[in-house]
Amino acid sequence: MSSDAPTMSNQSHTSLAFPFATFLITAAALFMVTLDNLVVTTALPSIRVDLGATLESLEWTVNAYTLAYAVFLLTGAALGDRFGRRRVFTIGVALFTAASAARRSRRAPPRSSARARCRASAPRSSPR
Repeated sequence: MSSDAPTMSNQSHTSLAFPFATFLITAAALFMVTLDNLVVTTALPSIRVDLGATLESLEWTVNAYTLAYAVFLLTGAALGDRFGRRRVFTIGVALFTAASAARRSRRAPPRSSARARCRASAPRSSPR
């Protein structure tokens, strides 16, 4: 038996030192992705009303979001192999958090509700 074979005594224990902490951090990141997907799904009725989207357009909205996530997931995995998984994961979570905070801090222009627009465009009945 050669002495070059890896054993538990000479392997790095950094990934095994805090398995529960690693699980919690990974679960939090998965929760962020799931919550973001939920926000897109929840916004579909507003997208339909405000933009006049068809059912097919709404399907493409969800598909485009999922496709973009898959592309960045594969890109992140390749970058993680090259530059280190922990570093790429930390940068990715930081960028996601910063983009979400920047979007949240930006003031949206006031807009009227769909119900108010429908009332304004409805023909008025003449008094008798």
